[in-house]
Amino acid sequence: MEIWNELLKLELKQLREEGFDIEEIEEVVTGTTPLKGLLELMLTRELLKPMENYRYREPSSLDEIRRLRYSGPRELGVDKSTVRQKIAGGWLGRVAGCILGKPVEGWSHEKIKQKLIEIREYPLKYYFPPEIFKYDKCKLPLTRGNIQYAERDDDTDYTILNLHIIEVYGREFTTDHVAKEWLMHLPYQCTYTAERVAYRNLVLGLRPPATAIFLNPYREWIGARIRADIWGYVCPGEPEKAAELAYRDAILSHTKNGIYGEMFIAATIAAAFSVDTPLEAIEVGLSEIPRTSRLVEAIEYVMDLYRRNVSWEEVLRSIITEYGKYHPVHVINNTAITIAALLWGEGDFSRTITLAVMSGWDTDCNGATAGSIAGVLYGIEGIQERWWKVFNNTIRSAVVGFDYSKLTDLIERTTKISLSTIH
Repeated sequence: MEIWNELLKLELKQLREEGFDIEEIEEVVTGTTPLKGLLELMLTRELLKPMENYRYREPSSLDEIRRLRYSGPRELGVDKSTVRQKIAGGWLGRVAGCILGKPVEGWSHEKIKQKLIEIREYPLKYYFPPEIFKYDKCKLPLTRGNIQYAERDDDTDYTILNLHIIEVYGREFTTDHVAKEWLMHLPYQCTYTAERVAYRNLVLGLRPPATAIFLNPYREWIGARIRADIWGYVCPGEPEKAAELAYRDAILSHTKNGIYGEMFIAATIAAAFSVDTPLEAIEVGLSEIPRTSRLVEAIEYVMDLYRRNVSWEEVLRSIITEYGKYHPVHVINNTAITIAALLWGEGDFSRTITLAVMSGWDTDCNGATAGSIAGVLYGIEGIQERWWKVFNNTIRSAVVGFDYSKLTDLIERTTKISLSTIH
């Protein structure tokens, strides 16, 4: 019964965050068994009314999302001669950021800072030293001096799987195609939160978008956002198209801000092929999701602090205070951290990913996304070789048929598709 009790608590929290008035139904569902309470919520959710004065409008259909966008460039010019080195930067930046954050996933900023101070390594400049994990030997292969290849992680599994999807189906793939490839290539035990629920719902016979809703209190968490990158890589200079591809992927497992997170990152990466600074790329990405959403509000909150020239320490405290109410794996608070790392990274790849990871919460996701965007912006030339040489050109993956992939092969396959899309 413990799992049903946890799901019920998370679902009630999720409904409150979405702005539903659940006072009456909460009394009903908590007054019975957790499983019965969950089923009651499933049956009555469509009847719930929004809270008075709830100011956000957060649709989950593409047409409605687009009606609520800011105006912005839907296509940008791209220099074809830079595409290969930018895609190499994106891939290697993503993998490096992921591996940097992986051993401290779920740690708070304070815990990370304290551990680094104890060994005189704060602020972090490179991969974590092994002394931090002397009582946790399973993390040693992720530490400075011990990395032999890029360890398997879901943040890179989906990048690899989505490259396969785009190769098989092209840019006209459907959500059903994504679902099929999950079932064919993705082990269930290597999925988490919303993805695991969506996978289970597929096995039960549900189809999208129901797979994202039924017994899924994780539908606005970070899972879809970590799947965004390939859609940006194969749509250089096309933020609207990248966001559309991300939307088709996201609705398998997410709704509302969960969808927007993937759309925003894909559009930001697509823009990074054409602009010079993180701020410019973020502003373009922002124009592809509803201006009336909590995610846009959080991103604009961080951008406002940046324009006011506050210190990194101050912005981090502000984000933790303002958005710490969300789960550590939620898309809103973690995207605020990622955007802050990009802006305060000051054009430096190493500073960008170390800030993203030292901030805590979903460290591997934030390091990977910040590294990917920075990698595309600055290209492979903007990443010190020490960040990626340690992988020996090899990445592990749970995606069936793609374990021990060569990073150069993934880069070349992605570049081929990307170049073919430029007019």
